[in-house]
Amino acid sequence: MRNDDSDVSPLRPYLLTSGRTKPVDHTLEIEAQVLTSRLGAASQPKLTFERREIVSLCRDTKSVAEIGALLGLHIGVARVLVADLAALGYVVLRRPATKFAQDLGMIERVIRGLEAIR
Repeated sequence: MRNDDSDVSPLRPYLLTSGRTKPVDHTLEIEAQVLTSRLGAASQPKLTFERREIVSLCRDTKSVAEIGALLGLHIGVARVLVADLAALGYVVLRRPATKFAQDLGMIERVIRGLEAIR
């Protein structure tokens, strides 16, 4: 596997998002779960390549972060594309119920769990 990104154009992400760096829903979390809607499944053949790939991939629930990783997209690009698809009704978002960053108990449990696997 090559680890040389010299042939990767910075123009592609710019084109995929129409030059936008922020999603239409700026609160979209990378851990949000994404699932294709009926409208998305029916509209899939009409979508552009990357959007079609996301709709296809999300027939089984995936997080925004997984979508980016599986499709080789920068996480910011994945957020923009997923937010666009959600705004159009092609995917359904399942948002985290609580803000983990504000849940001190959850943070402490995660730390203890990480220390236990060392």
